[in-house]
Amino acid sequence: MDVELPDGERVWEHVVRLPQAALMALLDDQQRVLLVWRHRFVPDMWGWELPGGQVDEDEDPAEAAAREAEDSTGYRAGPMEHLITFRPLPETVDCEQVVFIGRDPAHAGEPTAAGNVARVEWVSLGSVPGLIAEGHIWHAGTLVALLRLLTLNGLGASH
Repeated sequence: MDVELPDGERVWEHVVRLPQAALMALLDDQQRVLLVWRHRFVPDMWGWELPGGQVDEDEDPAEAAAREAEDSTGYRAGPMEHLITFRPLPETVDCEQVVFIGRDPAHAGEPTAAGNVARVEWVSLGSVPGLIAEGHIWHAGTLVALLRLLTLNGLGASH
C-alpha cells in the first residue's frame, strides 16, 4: 500500500487487514482463569491461550467473546466487562483485539468448536507469571490480557 508518513514522505508498505477479534478472560470465584491448550500451526507451537476468535460482521465484540468462549470451552460467562482493546502489530497488521472479563461462569455443556484445542483448564492467576516465564503463554492477545488482569488484581508486582 502507498503510505504517506507524517513528514510527507511516501513509501510502500505491506499491510494485512484482518477482522476484529475478541477474547474472553473467564474468571471463577477462586481467582482462576479458564485457558485452552492450543496448537498454532504457523509457528508449530502449543501454548495456553484465552478463548477467542473473529468478530463476525455486524456482531458486537462482547457477543463474539462470549460465543467463542462457550464454543471452545463449554463455559458460559455471567456478567462481562471490557478489559482492554489493543492492536498487536500496528505497523503492518490492521487487527483490533478486544478483551473482556467474564465472571460467574456456568458450565453449558461440551465444547462445540474445540478444533485445535487439546485441553481446557482453570489456571490460578498466581501461576500465570511462571507460565509466561516458562514459555507456555506466548500468544500476544493472551499475554496482553493476562498481564493487564494481573495488574488490576495486584498480582503483577510480586512476580
